[in-house]
Amino acid sequence: MRDLLIVLLVLGVLPSAFRHTYVAVNLWTWISVMNPHRLTYGFAGDFPFAAIAAVAALMSLIISKDDLKLPKEKAVILLVLFVLWMCISSAAAYYPGESFVQLKKVIKIQLMTLIAFAAIKERRHIELFIWVNVVSLGFYGWKGGFFTISTGGNARVWGPPGGFIEGNNEIAVALIMAIPLMNYLRTVVEHIWVRRGLIMTMVLSAAAALGTQSRGALLALVAMGAVLWMRSERKFAMGIIVVLAGVGLVAFMPSAWEQRMSTIAEYEQDGSAMGRINAWWFAFNMANHRITGAGFEAYTGELFAAFAPDPLDVHAAHSIYFQVLGEHGYIGLLLFLGIWVSTLGLAGRLRSQTKNDEELKWLFNLAGMCQVSLVGYAVGGAFLSLAYFDLPYNIVVMVVAGHGCLLAHRRAEARKVVMPSTKEFERLSSNRRVNLPSSG
Repeated sequence: MRDLLIVLLVLGVLPSAFRHTYVAVNLWTWISVMNPHRLTYGFAGDFPFAAIAAVAALMSLIISKDDLKLPKEKAVILLVLFVLWMCISSAAAYYPGESFVQLKKVIKIQLMTLIAFAAIKERRHIELFIWVNVVSLGFYGWKGGFFTISTGGNARVWGPPGGFIEGNNEIAVALIMAIPLMNYLRTVVEHIWVRRGLIMTMVLSAAAALGTQSRGALLALVAMGAVLWMRSERKFAMGIIVVLAGVGLVAFMPSAWEQRMSTIAEYEQDGSAMGRINAWWFAFNMANHRITGAGFEAYTGELFAAFAPDPLDVHAAHSIYFQVLGEHGYIGLLLFLGIWVSTLGLAGRLRSQTKNDEELKWLFNLAGMCQVSLVGYAVGGAFLSLAYFDLPYNIVVMVVAGHGCLLAHRRAEARKVVMPSTKEFERLSSNRRVNLPSSG
């Protein structure tokens, strides 16, 4: 039944996806972020839905009559340069065959990101895009939140099989990043029950994130709560809400959860933490040795024996920063960081330019919530390998598209300047008196 439902949904959307690129982008996003086909038990589990959505997006570039143009924002340029550099580092990789396999997966995601930059331009496009991301992850927020409540927090929440967010740490950070987007939608929807549903989804997503027992998720939640408080116009009320919600959720968790979280300050005695630090040293030493880094799929006993302090403790990077550093060197890391710094800066300018405009309040709120979401990614991502996951790049699309809406609004306002009509212009001209100097 699930298999048939997903097939019917995809087939139902495809005609519109061929006609409108932004629809194809949303279809891809739903499949890529949520992985709904992985929740089935039949033929749909291995069906290439993502490839179908990607083909629809590429075909729509030819068929669609939509105005498609890649914005010339700094974040977009840096992303293109980052992709080009990954191609170079893969060509120079220690294991080029394995590296190119992973490169193809990453390029597919970034190609769709670039198409999203070109296709998502209007407010309705942006908010539909946000809804697709929120619903895709909110499903796991409800599922994981109720699971955490029903088990008293004693069982660990995991993500959907396959894809980037299969692990407990990965699904935790994805849910945390989605919470500010849910909050944005809460500020713009009119139906009271939809707002209440979004609030419930936020609470359950936070509970699910804690239920993953991810220490990085706890740090990300704290950082995100602090930024939410700073962004609030009513700091006292928001402070009370954040503290009460945090205390309530933490108080619900069992003592085993508290003991695991307490190891954050005692990382020297934690084998998992020391394994990550060993992998970070490996990435650092690799970047110092090769300007292009090791390329993808470099976490092998052979390379750890040459570049890691402990050659027997082979780990993935477990950090977006050291992941990029080890795989693509310092140039790759600078380009990667540049994407997020420029996006945060653009969101900041968007907020400052729309702060006192009631008509553009939605842009003010959108930029603020995107900043909060990226803070969650910056903190939570420091402890997991999630450098190429779709969601943070989708947030870049939202900010860039929001800035495009601001520019379009300004152009429309400029065109509203009232010029005198032809008759009015003639009347004004006829009333003029020109005194010419006498000839003698």
